[in-house]
Amino acid sequence: MLENTATTKLAPETKLSAQQQALKQRVLQFCTRQLTTPQTGLFVIEGTAGTGKSVVLSSLMNSLQQARNDAASPFYQTNNYLLVNHPEMLKTYKQIAADQPNLRKKDFMKPTPFINQMTKHATYADIVLVDEAHLLLTKSDRYNRFNQENQLTEICKHSRVVILVFDTHQVLKMKSYWDQTKLAALLAEQPHEVFHLTQQFRVCAQPATQQWLTALGTQGQLLPRPTDPSFDLRIFADANQMYQQLRQRDHEYGLSRLVATADFPYKLDGQTYYVTAPGFRLPWDKNMDPNITWAERPETLNEVGSIYTIQGFDLNYVGVILGPSVTYDATTNRLKLLPDKYQDHEAFKRRADLTAQQALQVKQQIILNSINVLLQRGRYGLYLYATDPQLRAQLLAL
Repeated sequence: MLENTATTKLAPETKLSAQQQALKQRVLQFCTRQLTTPQTGLFVIEGTAGTGKSVVLSSLMNSLQQARNDAASPFYQTNNYLLVNHPEMLKTYKQIAADQPNLRKKDFMKPTPFINQMTKHATYADIVLVDEAHLLLTKSDRYNRFNQENQLTEICKHSRVVILVFDTHQVLKMKSYWDQTKLAALLAEQPHEVFHLTQQFRVCAQPATQQWLTALGTQGQLLPRPTDPSFDLRIFADANQMYQQLRQRDHEYGLSRLVATADFPYKLDGQTYYVTAPGFRLPWDKNMDPNITWAERPETLNEVGSIYTIQGFDLNYVGVILGPSVTYDATTNRLKLLPDKYQDHEAFKRRADLTAQQALQVKQQIILNSINVLLQRGRYGLYLYATDPQLRAQLLAL
């Protein structure tokens, strides 16, 4: 079972698999070549949730920062950064930096402060690593003090080499909407390489179970539920019963949490807002600790986490509540997604570059992506409850 710390998983000393080690060496070779050329190089690490992308990035950052002190290294005195547009992930990276002799907290930043700092001083970084690059903004956002149109484009303008981790199935907002076409257009403008990680490290399940999770989370497809002694996959008719089982798993193994789709009202006004179902009522995650990630705090067993608190993290067991925007289409045997019922209104802020039909499709994709993120959190088990009666009945019948 996982230790109750996100820093353990991402620590630079974590042993890499053969595929991860090969990727790391390829990235270092790419960096060595590109540092000798005038054009910015872009290396894309692709992979679905749980394929160990962040672990590789953490190991790379540590090796680069160690090499910057070695006069015999091609990375001697290089100015390198790791960026992530995710407060909880940034918190984890800074915790790791505090315990590592080669790392400095100031080299770990969110993208907007990095872009604004580099622009203000008209300076460049040598190598920039970007975790969760699918969260980078693709339009201006006054709230985040980002005034340009694309964060990745701006990062490339101020970097000699950019290494980014990317998964189109984890895009969660219109303002950070990416697809393979958008990425391909940007890659075509500069020297680049792409590496696809395939080995699943998080979900300790047989291939049939992994296929079941992927089909539901990326296609909205309901496959027959597999029998798998290595992974505890359960569908519940009652949300409170699911929660009580999850509490028991947390007592036995630790790091077990309840999460939900953004289908229940929430505002940043200091009030407490609740996730509800018949016979069930728990508050949304709140009171973020600046130093400890949400899942590591014992009291959060009494809260419901969101995509924004849990993306990028592992749990031992996860309970997922699919809210009112997630229904069932019997004619296609797939999820039917209803953007009008989705409560994360910030995620759906209008984009002028999309038609109404395109915007609807993107909204539905964002809801599906959020489901995918939540389904892929548990290493040893997934407990699932749907508020929609028809979907719940169909899941129970699988």
